[in-house]
Amino acid sequence: QVQLVESGGGLVQAGASLRLSCAASGRTFSRYAMGWFRQAPGKEREFVGSISGNGRMMYYADFVKGRFTISRDNAKNTVYLQMHSLKPEDTAVYYCAGGGIAGAKRDEYDYWGQGTQVTVSS
Repeated sequence: QVQLVESGGGLVQAGASLRLSCAASGRTFSRYAMGWFRQAPGKEREFVGSISGNGRMMYYADFVKGRFTISRDNAKNTVYLQMHSLKPEDTAVYYCAGGGIAGAKRDEYDYWGQGTQVTVSS
């Protein structure tokens, strides 16, 4: 069982940067690929990006390429989502998830955090 807790969300102005963190419990964190998803009001939860267990492979949704970066520190059981050049359309609840592969589908992940709100004002 893995428990995930996101932090770092908040209210920022367009163009700002924000770093989200996701802390995981358990001793086998490096075995899990980690993903970030987001859900805006009235919309489906969508894939943002993912990272392999060893941190060597990262994948991103087209709409965040060049602006967001995923990283992880397995010694700290933490995965990060660094976000730059934020736009109002990035406003959403951001979730981290853990699974066997660094996929883009929600059902590829077994564990989910509660989410952290990111609001970008124009």
